[in-house]
Amino acid sequence: MRRIRLGSRLRGYSISNLPIRYKLIVHFLLISIIPSIILGALILLTTNRVIERQVNDNTLQLIDKVNKVLENVMSSMQNITYLVPFNPLVDRFVSMQSSEGRFTEDEQYELKQFLQGFTTLHSEIAGIMVVNRNGEYVSNEMYTRTAKNLTKEAWYQEAVESKGVFRIVGHPEARNVTSHVPYKEDEIISVVRSVLDPDTQQVKGVILIDVKLRVIAETVKDVRLGRSGYLMVIDEDGQTIYNPTHAVIEQMPQEWFADTDHSGTFSKEIDGNRLQFIYLKSSFTGWNTIGVFSSRESVYEARELSFYVISFVYVVCLLGIAASFMLSYNISKPIHKLMLLMKQAESGDLTKRYRGRSKDEVGMLGGSFNTMINQINKLLSLTKLQERQKRETELRSLQAHIKPHFLYNTLDTIQWMARRRNAEDVAEVVESLSKLFRIGLSRGKDMIPFEEELEHIRSYLMIQKTRYRDKLNYNLDIAPGMGQFYVMKLILQPIVENAIYHGIKERKGAGQITIQAWANDGRLMIRISDNGKGMTAETLARVREQLSESISEKAKNYTEGKKSYGIVNVQERIKLTFGETYGISIQSEWDQGTTVTIEHPVITRPYEQEKG
Repeated sequence: MRRIRLGSRLRGYSISNLPIRYKLIVHFLLISIIPSIILGALILLTTNRVIERQVNDNTLQLIDKVNKVLENVMSSMQNITYLVPFNPLVDRFVSMQSSEGRFTEDEQYELKQFLQGFTTLHSEIAGIMVVNRNGEYVSNEMYTRTAKNLTKEAWYQEAVESKGVFRIVGHPEARNVTSHVPYKEDEIISVVRSVLDPDTQQVKGVILIDVKLRVIAETVKDVRLGRSGYLMVIDEDGQTIYNPTHAVIEQMPQEWFADTDHSGTFSKEIDGNRLQFIYLKSSFTGWNTIGVFSSRESVYEARELSFYVISFVYVVCLLGIAASFMLSYNISKPIHKLMLLMKQAESGDLTKRYRGRSKDEVGMLGGSFNTMINQINKLLSLTKLQERQKRETELRSLQAHIKPHFLYNTLDTIQWMARRRNAEDVAEVVESLSKLFRIGLSRGKDMIPFEEELEHIRSYLMIQKTRYRDKLNYNLDIAPGMGQFYVMKLILQPIVENAIYHGIKERKGAGQITIQAWANDGRLMIRISDNGKGMTAETLARVREQLSESISEKAKNYTEGKKSYGIVNVQERIKLTFGETYGISIQSEWDQGTTVTIEHPVITRPYEQEKG
């Protein structure tokens, strides 16, 4: 009886009676999983070699592009070393014998301005120095640490030995030259070239250029090799030129490279991790650019690619054979809904959200979509904040570029007065200069009382009056009670400086500068007018255009409008701090003078407290 009952159960149990989830599992195994595994195994056998070869080829192409960028930078530096000696002042400086007369202040200033033009046009240049055979030098960014003769420096001797050939000397080490900007030795690369006499082929001097390492970092920072791979650059001697902060290996032994090979690949095991190295040597710089990545990552990517191929085949088979209309509808409907939401998000509408109650894969994908949209909104807000911080940093960098010739002229004035007579006016000039720097620093504060700003400009005008005497007259017409308001510091001096150097100085006869201040409808109005040379209609239009440009546009157009640089700086500081409704307006006529009006909000206490 038991055998009869068991037989009846087996006959009544057929595949059609299985639950649908088991049927899908059986179909999945028979139609998709097993063939996919077999196909994946075959693909792995062939794709590993293909992917490894493609990875190597693509890495070499990336390295070659990086090398070309670096070669272009160094080629540009080489061209500059050939271009600088063609300047008559530079040629005269390097040809000057020790017994010859020295340059005048105007000639020195003109020569420094010529060199500064290169640093302005090429942001990758940290500094340029020209040294003649007497050990004398000229530079607007660099100076010597001690009185030691520069012709004894290793970089100078290397340039002399090269006989006019451009050389890359690498990171500066223990040299007697530094710059106003405190760059570290590993932040710059030095290049040199000697200037030869075309007739005697004797070395007349040496041109030294410091190149910011940032140009290399910016070139390779976006290059990614796998998940953790990176690029590094070493010179011919194996010294590291560039290495990212997350580098696995700090120093690359020179014996790892074949001396005669222009490019190649090798692998090493470091700290239990097998690393793949692909390198390509630049024929121009002699540097090796090396790609470093884990060997396991390339194998993992090959397997991942094979898995995606197998998964795609499986999905196609499953949907084409096993899925019913209802199953297809239930799956496609939420997917279609999610696709529409993605298209709306792609078009810029980030307010839509996926609404679904299911907890299956599609529901989880919808939840991930909502999370992604929220993260995008957060990133957009963060990007705006970072952009603002970047602009503030750029503005502070622009403020840090103080022209040194004003300090030199002031000191020369004090020295001249001291030699001519022993009078109290020398002490007055020194006191004015002291006030100028004290108020200019203001203990790091950005907002100071207007009366301190006026005291700052009085000191500045007093010093300039001492220099120009009857050539310069000035008058301050300040309405009562204005001094108690707070203003951004150093908003008057750049404008007054422009009025003197580009207005009064160009005028024949005595000039007059008038500064007026009054309050009007919650605004502090400051007007600086002069009866100087004025501007042509074209120059005025260009200056007004610069006042309306963004900070990045001004950085590119700076060389075309140096005269308005200080005014543009003040304009950006006011607009960035208080908004677009405040700022500078300018009116000018040729031979009639110029009037600059500043609209500043009336602030009765420090701005930091206002914001709090």
